[in-house]
Amino acid sequence: MASPKSKRRSRKRRTPGAVSRPRPVAAPRRELRAERQVLAERDGRRQNSMLGTYGERPANMFGGVPVSEIAIFFGGLGALVGLASGAAPALVVGIIVCALGVVEFTAREHFSGYRSHATLLAAIPAVGIGVALIALVGGSLARGTLLLVVVPVFGVLFWLLRNRFRSARQARVVRPPVP
Repeated sequence: MASPKSKRRSRKRRTPGAVSRPRPVAAPRRELRAERQVLAERDGRRQNSMLGTYGERPANMFGGVPVSEIAIFFGGLGALVGLASGAAPALVVGIIVCALGVVEFTAREHFSGYRSHATLLAAIPAVGIGVALIALVGGSLARGTLLLVVVPVFGVLFWLLRNRFRSARQARVVRPPVP
């Protein structure tokens, strides 16, 4: 049995009066190589996934002015004012302006192959057709009839948009954007 005063020593023995040497300066080439390796692994993961993003976000068609983001902000603000005051025109205009900003932003990302928004882009016309049918027919429209029209429209649009995104993503991966 070991004595209570015995301490476990490391294999590397130090002499009591030894001075520790300073650590060497970090090698910049080694750091750059490690950073490049991390970036290459991250890009490799992005290229293999069809769900994530690839490359840089596409530039908007208005130059440096973030028009769609401004439209989303003011449309949301208009919708809130319309809800708070009970003004139906402000609510409708706010929702329409916000929706236009969202459609521009998501369509730009989707059709450039940056990120898929097939579900959202397919749902907007399907919901529009549903609202138009309810407005035209009114309360006599059954849910089953409404779904019989809206679901196939959504399905066909989703399939077409998803195929379009896959071809745009393939073009983006084969011919990556110039940095």
